[in-house]
Amino acid sequence: MLTLIGLLPSPYVRKVCVVLAEKGIDYSMRVQGATWPETCVPDFNPLGKIPVLLAERSPPLFDSRVIVEYLDGLKPEPRLIPEAFESRIAVRRWEALADGIQDAATAIVGENRRAENERSPSYITRQFGKVERAIAEMARALGDRPHCCGNAITLADLAAGVALAYADYRLPTLQWRATNPRLARFADALDERPSFQRTRNDPSREAPDLP
Repeated sequence: MLTLIGLLPSPYVRKVCVVLAEKGIDYSMRVQGATWPETCVPDFNPLGKIPVLLAERSPPLFDSRVIVEYLDGLKPEPRLIPEAFESRIAVRRWEALADGIQDAATAIVGENRRAENERSPSYITRQFGKVERAIAEMARALGDRPHCCGNAITLADLAAGVALAYADYRLPTLQWRATNPRLARFADALDERPSFQRTRNDPSREAPDLP
């Protein structure tokens, strides 16, 4: 049995949970925040970040990108990361955009939690710019297609869906949906999938952890 260490609403944890659900892989969840008092996270990840995956005959796995690749190889179907080189790189490019949105949104949240006289408005503006450009690129790359890459759900779709939901959750003033209606419909369709329904944010578990 796999054990996933982390908590929602971390989008990195959610991406892993969505992949686990899509692959139909059983696991148990150890709810831990990276900055919780007496957290176990540094015991398994020297970087002190979530998520962490504990698996038999494997050292602890950390970084969501490493974990989802492990999960995709653990159970061959449905294949979420294509084997073909060009398709795999295309999927990974989408994942990089998605993770970048989450990185910037998390940075904005962290900066806004600082005392008002310690915040950097220019830093927040730069992070918003990253999110806006990444979402614009997603909208351009998706066009009017139902999937990011190919003709079926891949990690690209799942990562993008998680990131866009996180932007909705953390950056409600962004209003990206108004200027990207096709991308918004894409995100809404993903949100109806059981894997997304079962992994929605649980604000009761948020404090005191940042993501």
